[in-house]
Amino acid sequence: MRKTLLAAAGALSAAVLVLAGCSSDSGNGDGTPTVVTSTNVWGAVASAVAGDNATVTSVYSSTEGDPHEFEPSAADTATIADADILVMNGGHYDAYMEQAAESSGATVVDAYALTRSDDHDAHDHDADDHSADAQADHAEHDHGDENEHVFYDLPVVAEVADKIADALAEQDPENAETYRSNAATFTGGIDELRTEVAGIRKAHDGTKVAQTEPLAGYLLTEAGLIDAAPAGFTQAVEEGQSPSAADRAAMQDLLASRGAAVLIYNVQAIDPVTQAMLDVAKSAKVPVVEFTETLPEGVTDYLVWQRAQIDALAAALDAEKK
Repeated sequence: MRKTLLAAAGALSAAVLVLAGCSSDSGNGDGTPTVVTSTNVWGAVASAVAGDNATVTSVYSSTEGDPHEFEPSAADTATIADADILVMNGGHYDAYMEQAAESSGATVVDAYALTRSDDHDAHDHDADDHSADAQADHAEHDHGDENEHVFYDLPVVAEVADKIADALAEQDPENAETYRSNAATFTGGIDELRTEVAGIRKAHDGTKVAQTEPLAGYLLTEAGLIDAAPAGFTQAVEEGQSPSAADRAAMQDLLASRGAAVLIYNVQAIDPVTQAMLDVAKSAKVPVVEFTETLPEGVTDYLVWQRAQIDALAAALDAEKK
């Protein structure tokens, strides 16, 4: 009986602590807005908008491993609970953030949800010389493929920056103009990236490439490139499963025959099968471009990260075309 009473008292105490945590004020306590993002990719976007006027914390920043498989610690959960603003990828990419958002009093910016919004394609961040064909293609882009890697969808990333600016402005009206100015500068950088992507489209429209998983699908679509990798292969890798023998054979044949101009290799989703395909590509002298799901070591700027990958892709395509 005593053990029962102690257990009940302990449970009651725990419940009181949970309730106290839920009712406590979020943020730093000094009026500075606190932004918590699921990965350092979204952290970089938030930091570009926040500048020195808000605190930005990313839950996942490892350069190794798959963010899909990340499980937050108790400390991570506490950090999320204290946020004024939550920035998440959505689409079940960071499911723990989606769950936290359901009971959080924080303002939530869900990048994946923006691809489903009615005004998504009305959001204009096109540079003056951006390809009209690329614009039209993006407007027709089928988001029904359920590709959650929306940090490779440049227009969506620009929208996220604007949403973060709005959320910060609401939390900290005194610095609202600065947040929106920072967002405008960032989205101007996105315009420049899209101009580079339009250049790839102009030079290589319709070129077949292959990915080990559908990581950069949105970017490839805007660049006019076709992912010729077997859908069953990339989907299996995406789900952490082993592709079928038929899909492995089809992928191997595609690379060995140089049916793909470039192999885009996700260095954060490596297993024996993807490693084998990398070896096939190298043996067939298919150019390999490494893409990532989080910022590489030493890189803290989203625009720098994406520009390096886009430049590497363009260089590989140009070299293959010669």
